[in-house]
Amino acid sequence: MNPNWKHFLTTENAAFPSDTDIVFPSLSAENDKRIYPIAHLAVLTVGGKDAAKLLQGQITCNVNDISETKSSLGAMCNPKGRAIATFLLIKTADAFLLVLPVELLETVKKRLQMYILRSDVQITDSSDELCLIGLSHQQAAEELFATSLGETIAVSFSRRDLVIAKPEQAIALWSDKVANQGFQPDHSAQWRYLDIISGIPWLTSPTSEQFIPQMLNLDKLGGISFNKGCYTGQEIVARTHYLGKAKRAMFLAESAIDIAPAPDSIILDDNADSEQGAGRVLLAQARQQHCKMLVVIQLSDTNTYNLRLNDQYQTPVNLLPFNS
Repeated sequence: MNPNWKHFLTTENAAFPSDTDIVFPSLSAENDKRIYPIAHLAVLTVGGKDAAKLLQGQITCNVNDISETKSSLGAMCNPKGRAIATFLLIKTADAFLLVLPVELLETVKKRLQMYILRSDVQITDSSDELCLIGLSHQQAAEELFATSLGETIAVSFSRRDLVIAKPEQAIALWSDKVANQGFQPDHSAQWRYLDIISGIPWLTSPTSEQFIPQMLNLDKLGGISFNKGCYTGQEIVARTHYLGKAKRAMFLAESAIDIAPAPDSIILDDNADSEQGAGRVLLAQARQQHCKMLVVIQLSDTNTYNLRLNDQYQTPVNLLPFNS
């Protein structure tokens, strides 16, 4: 995180329990306009005249469909079609930005660098140069991942916006939103919670290379192109699409616990015979004695499930519809 940005947030009464968590005191439950500092995601910049060609051969979404007004989710896969990382791909005038979890940024950077060879491509960790801010409000976006470029970059997530800005611009935007537009600072964990209930499938180190993209609902979210041509892992992804649906899928779930299970925790299904478990926790975030989770589970032929966590309490897990 940029030190000037971190210092500014400290003057705004932010505390930093960890490198990826930022909290604020005395939140008002009545205010539905919130602003979030985001530290668990970071930005990888891919520039150079061959950047689009390099990315096209390594990611699931179609780079040619990305514009300065339209971003997309996507994934980078290994040769077996398993997603190494998921990301939000944004196009600027002179580069592509990949927003992805901090813990997988270096992995993706090294993987892309393997394929540069003699291409004109520069790959840069922009974590210290670009700040991420989340905004939640009641104005619904006309199009998911619609993008606007100006002094800052804003990408729409339904009734939320993800903003990318240089530190001085981030400070100015934050100050204006809080002082003049009625936004209240909120914990960074709440942005993760909103991503979970919206079905945004961020991977982490424990879940990297475990799931093909369809198991993460990336096809439903527009993050897979089936007509763009070859990319690493494409054969497996395409075969799953054309020969039938994936055997597992991602669901939103809830449990009555106040401590979130770790990514890759086992989900059991009493209606199934498998001793290996019915699935895994992708992400989880606890809030007010309840925990929302993204879980990837084996699909049932009868569409009935009796799920529980494989913890000491065998805590029941209930499936929920995703928030729009």
